[in-house]
Amino acid sequence: MDATLIAVAALWGAAAGLLLPRAAYRFSVEPEEPWRDACPAGHAFTGPARGWLGPARCAACAVAVPSLQGGAAPGDPSPAGRRRYAPACVAPVVTVLACVALAATTGTRPEAAVWLLLAPVAVLLAVIDRRVHRLPDTLTLPLAVAAAVLLGGAALLPEHGGSWTSALLGGAALGAFYFLLFLINPGGMGFGDVKLAVALGVALGWYGWGVLCAGGFAGFLFGALYGAGLMLLRRAGRRTGIPFGPFMIAGALVGLLFGGLAA
Repeated sequence: MDATLIAVAALWGAAAGLLLPRAAYRFSVEPEEPWRDACPAGHAFTGPARGWLGPARCAACAVAVPSLQGGAAPGDPSPAGRRRYAPACVAPVVTVLACVALAATTGTRPEAAVWLLLAPVAVLLAVIDRRVHRLPDTLTLPLAVAAAVLLGGAALLPEHGGSWTSALLGGAALGAFYFLLFLINPGGMGFGDVKLAVALGVALGWYGWGVLCAGGFAGFLFGALYGAGLMLLRRAGRRTGIPFGPFMIAGALVGLLFGGLAA
């Protein structure tokens, strides 16, 4: 295991992960609503990339945006409200752990850089879907294109551990499978899941059909276990909708970890 690579992956995961809470807050709106452009108190976001990049705490009012676990009512000026709006630690920690795990299993092969670049976007999508049951096209479609293009570049470098052709076929296959599920049961499978499946299929397909099937199955398994747990706790019924994106992403991570070890 390359300690330097692990350290770089951890630093990258921390740096990227710290930017996720603001982006998640801005993206976490209902489909008919525009992306948020101001903090809960109404101060416009400023900073790089038209305010998309930056800390989660508003410098103008010292009120941080809502964390993953929720917080006080928007605009709450009380000290308690300010504490509840503190930047969340879950997304950065998950991003660091994912990046470290991917780097450790992939090693110095070229695709390691691809996984590290894509991981923060995947975590961001999982956070958004968990909060508002939505996977924005603004993220899912570029993620699929980026996965295909970056893996195409990795395939040109020596010592890569996968196949670009199988990656593209994997994206098409998993996307088609999810599209079929969407046609069969539109109420149980969102079209955002279909578009996310294309990106995840490209990544999993890089290591072959076995990894693609394993990663795809793991996503369904995680989702089923979560749903069963909610039902046992009587917090959900058979028709209760759950965000499936986080489980798809978790399953894909498991598949990539096994693929990286086996390659």
